[in-house]
Amino acid sequence: MASLLDRVRGQPAPQPNEPEPEPEEFYKEMTLQEHLEELRQRLIISLLAVAVGFVIGLALAFPTMRLIIRMSGIERLYSITPTESFITYTKVALYLGVGFAMPVIVYELVRFLAPGLTRKERRYLFRALPFVSIMFVSGVAFAFFVIVPRALSFLSHFGASVFEAQFRAEEVISFYMTLLLWVGVVFELPVVIFILAKLGVVTAKRLASLRKFAILIIAVAAAIITPTPDPFNMFLVAAPMYVLYELGVLLARFAKPV
Repeated sequence: MASLLDRVRGQPAPQPNEPEPEPEEFYKEMTLQEHLEELRQRLIISLLAVAVGFVIGLALAFPTMRLIIRMSGIERLYSITPTESFITYTKVALYLGVGFAMPVIVYELVRFLAPGLTRKERRYLFRALPFVSIMFVSGVAFAFFVIVPRALSFLSHFGASVFEAQFRAEEVISFYMTLLLWVGVVFELPVVIFILAKLGVVTAKRLASLRKFAILIIAVAAAIITPTPDPFNMFLVAAPMYVLYELGVLLARFAKPV
């Protein structure tokens, strides 16, 4: 049985009459029913982690919203329906719960994929998990303290001579959390590139040859992620993305495939 990464790399699987290469390197082969049962268990654990995080988020929702208001410079958020304030409070708690549970979710995802990897591949993948979490948190912090406040400041002052900005609480929170999520994901790029290079899926030379396409993709992604047409805010997103890509290429040069 070839590993999942061998199939991605295009390496042929051993013939039936050939001995299995290093059988101790693989998990026990599982049937479809066993895979589905494994998936169910991983989903249950992930949902329990989100539930625990949600309970913690209930206690932190109001302080988080007050911090968002202070960081963005908005004087007050408005709720225009009877349930909007409660729904917004619940959403913030849920977003926080998912954020707290993210390390568990990623770990369970890797555990589910582990049977398709060799022992060495699994070892390097598990070692990378702390760095994935660190980069995600770094991206969230960068978006929270730099990108989103500037974006909201631009939007609140746009057309101030004609419009009076009165932001709904639910829309501001959704705006904030969506940007935090995507910027956090983008910040994981160097770790993802390093893992793929370590597993032999990509090489630094190949990534360097695709630099022009990477710049184009980064520009498009920055335009999508940034909610304003302000070039400065787009630059605040695109510049770190390009630096992260180059960091990933640099790390790939030192990644010896397993």
